[in-house]
Amino acid sequence: MDRKTIITGIAAAAFIGGLIFFSSGKERSGTKDTTNQESKEKIYFEEAVGQKAPDFELESIDGGHIKLSDYLGKSVVLFFNEGSMCYPACWDQIAELGNDSRFDAEGAVAFSIVIDPKSQWREIVSKSSNLKKSKILFDTARSVSKAYDVLNLNSSMHPGGFPGHTYFIIDKNGIIRFTLDDPNMALANDKLIKEIEKLK
Repeated sequence: MDRKTIITGIAAAAFIGGLIFFSSGKERSGTKDTTNQESKEKIYFEEAVGQKAPDFELESIDGGHIKLSDYLGKSVVLFFNEGSMCYPACWDQIAELGNDSRFDAEGAVAFSIVIDPKSQWREIVSKSSNLKKSKILFDTARSVSKAYDVLNLNSSMHPGGFPGHTYFIIDKNGIIRFTLDDPNMALANDKLIKEIEKLK
C-alpha cells in the first residue's frame, strides 16, 4: 500500500468520524432539550403543595380519555397505586373512592391511576362488582407517575418501578393543595374529604 493511499484512507476516516461526532452531538443536545421540556411538567413530591398540577391525558377504564385540565372548577383527587398486584389494599381503596358519592358530586371527583394495562383491569372489574363505579386511569408508560414524582416514595414496595399508595388533592384552579404518601395503605376517604372541605 503506497503512501498516497494511506493518507487518503486516514483523511476519509477522519471525515467520517467527524460526521458521526457531529451528528451524535446534535442528538445529545436534542435529548437534553427534551429532558428540559419534560422537567417543566415535573414536580417534586416534597415540594408539591402550592405547585400547579402537571396536566395529563390518560385513557380511562371506559375507553374514553381524561384530561386533568378539563376538571378545572372541581376538586380533584388523584390516587396513585400499585394496581392489580396490590390486593386487597389498593383494590379496596379504588373501590371505596369509586363508591363514595362524595367523590361523584358536582364539586369533586376522584381518579385512581394504575400502570397496569387496561385489559387487566377490565377483567378484574368484570369479576368485582364493587369496582364498577371506579374511575381508573392507565399510566402504562409511567409518564404521569414520573411527573408527580411518586415512583420512589416510602409507600412503594417496588421503588422506581411502581407507585405505592399516594394521594394528591388539586383545587379548582389546578393547584396542588394536599399530598399524602401512605405506607400503611389505609382507607383515606374521610381524611381526603376533610381536606377538600378546607378548600371551600
